[in-house]
Amino acid sequence: MKLWVLGSGSRGNAVVVESGGSRLMVDVGFGPRILKQRLAVAGIEPESIEACIITHEHSDHIRGAARAARRWHWPLFLTEGTYNGSRLSALGTPAAKIACGTTISFSDMDVTTFRTPHDADDSIGVVVTSRACGTRAAIATDLGYASGTVRQMIRDVDMLVVESNHDDEMLANGPYPISVQRRISGRAGHLSNHQCATLVRDAVSSRLRKVILAHLSEENNSPKVAFDTMRPVLQKTRFKGTLAWAPQDTVVGPFTASASKSEGQLTLGL
Repeated sequence: MKLWVLGSGSRGNAVVVESGGSRLMVDVGFGPRILKQRLAVAGIEPESIEACIITHEHSDHIRGAARAARRWHWPLFLTEGTYNGSRLSALGTPAAKIACGTTISFSDMDVTTFRTPHDADDSIGVVVTSRACGTRAAIATDLGYASGTVRQMIRDVDMLVVESNHDDEMLANGPYPISVQRRISGRAGHLSNHQCATLVRDAVSSRLRKVILAHLSEENNSPKVAFDTMRPVLQKTRFKGTLAWAPQDTVVGPFTASASKSEGQLTLGL
């Protein structure tokens, strides 16, 4: 299994997972032009995407879905709440409605969905499992807090893409009004670096090889601050893999379940 993050942050999110001859996209937060450019960086033809799973209806996760589906004939999979809360419904864009908690089977991968605590209607995370090799990758961003469901679903995976959105002090002292700060730090908002570190610490297992920090705020966080929070926590665990971060405007990957540290210049081994 291979995984690329095409970009992650408030201006757009998209992840591609590949196993065998199958490729799936999780979220389409960029328009077709940017998507095509970033897929080209990863050496991926847009037409090779088998399907796209949308985690929730916020624009940074769904912005390009309707146009990409029309242009490249991508089947879209999302919950009923996400569909009804998005412009896809108003546009009449066809999509397969899935119930949270179900598993969807594609050519070489199974995708299990799980509920995430966020201020969206029926928001989900996913665990993608390769049927050929058994590798498992969890993608969990836009989390207000680490719920029991989230904790359970991200255990026993080989690769983890997880939100490390903000530093508490930077958020409190930053430019956002109090109302926005409360929304971000609330139980339907986004995970702080400390919350993310605790969640990942509890998810460490003998098989976890890659942790990719995602959805870093450009105003209230930095890769260094996120790493400096995560690294000492992981050093107290049995984690022997690679820690990386996903920027907003750059493709990173391919990540694999091996112990190699050669996936790109933005990885940092522990």
